[in-house]
Amino acid sequence: MISSSDILKASILIVDDQAANVMLLEQMLRGAGYINLTTTRDPHWVAELHRKNRFDLILLDLQMPDMDGFQVMERLKELETGGYLPVLVLTAQPDKKLLALKAGAKDFVSKPFDLAEVLLRVHNMLEVRLLHLETKKLYDQVVAEQKRSFELTAQPGAMVGVGKGVRVSTPWFQSLKLRLRWLQVNMLTSFLAAAVVGLFQGTIDRLLVLTIFMPVLYDQSGNAGSQALAITLRGMILGDLKPGKERAQILKEALLGLLNGALVGMVAGLGMYAIATFKHLPSAPMLGVVVFLAMIGSCVISGISGAIVPLILKRCGADPVTASSIFLTTATSVASMGLFLGLARLLVN
Repeated sequence: MISSSDILKASILIVDDQAANVMLLEQMLRGAGYINLTTTRDPHWVAELHRKNRFDLILLDLQMPDMDGFQVMERLKELETGGYLPVLVLTAQPDKKLLALKAGAKDFVSKPFDLAEVLLRVHNMLEVRLLHLETKKLYDQVVAEQKRSFELTAQPGAMVGVGKGVRVSTPWFQSLKLRLRWLQVNMLTSFLAAAVVGLFQGTIDRLLVLTIFMPVLYDQSGNAGSQALAITLRGMILGDLKPGKERAQILKEALLGLLNGALVGMVAGLGMYAIATFKHLPSAPMLGVVVFLAMIGSCVISGISGAIVPLILKRCGADPVTASSIFLTTATSVASMGLFLGLARLLVN
């Protein structure tokens, strides 16, 4: 909403070659409470003044030597590309009023000036102008928000090779080419996680109960990493993650990983203890501790990875939206399986 205070603070330019008219208009407006007034008697300066100050209203005399008000308005049209001229013409010639309106002026004031008429027309013009600017600002915000929303909705697809240009109508062969290459990359990185599990095959054979909690640990750490990745990517796209703030973001995600891992790990550790006890395993308490510690460590590593992977990819010139999830999946798989099985080998006899 436009308030009376907003109107009185609006910027106004008074243009008239007669010093007496300029002084009279300035006194009228200041007496009514307007505080942001600029004056000139040289019409050649109007366009330059408006380019620098973008006045909310220009009181423009039509009859001036060397350059009349019509010529001034033509200059102003070059600046106001939106087509709206905030011009209130001043004229003593009734036949010029219609011509001025056709030329782009929004209203007129007759000479000699009448105080009530001047103040009423100025107030109405400023109210319309400020409403116009506010509406345009809101429209631009809506358009920008729609664009940001589209970018955010494109993230999940882009992270698995389905970019924002891929739609339902995209030919199957083109979709195959876009998706297959990332599936191949993902398969290669999965081999690394499989290799880690293979290193501890003896531990798995000895403690088959571990296999019950391997998917639980992998899913929880993966979710923690995905949350950190989503927030970091959103911050990069929307501009919330300012340069120099990357370290703070990484530390924040590490802390969240620690806290979430401890809370979730406590439940998972109790679950492991209950199952191991039910199976009459003498190492049930230590197995619970292993799950608890592995959950904390994997969530911390996943949180850090979710924050740092897109930052590294961006610094290397790669698209963080497209490639982050693949590297994050590898990091969480290796971290969760490696910690879990490694702790079990060290702590459980």
